[in-house]
Amino acid sequence: MATVALLCPDLLFGSKVEGALGAAGHEVTRFDDEVAARAAAPESDALIVDLTSDELDGAAMVESMKMGGELGKVPALAFYSHVEQETRRRAEQAGFDMVVPRSRMARETAALLERLLA
Repeated sequence: MATVALLCPDLLFGSKVEGALGAAGHEVTRFDDEVAARAAAPESDALIVDLTSDELDGAAMVESMKMGGELGKVPALAFYSHVEQETRRRAEQAGFDMVVPRSRMARETAALLERLLA
């Protein structure tokens, strides 16, 4: 079982991710603001960030945390809208360990986390 910090302001999709990870035996805490997620991430086994929100800049948050050493060895997974290729590139540059389209996140949530933690 892993503890996961999930930054996802979308209540419906966030609940879907929480449910899939919970069913796989993981403990998930969902946040809808960067301040709370940033505080919880270093104490978690993994960080998952929704990059589809116009209200958040998850890529900047993770880039800052990686540069400041706040994440330590906590792996970070981001998901984005498949039509937003610039968002994908920005996430990769920010230092996410894995970046996947939202559709893949919906289909393979637990498997993606397992791969991230391996």
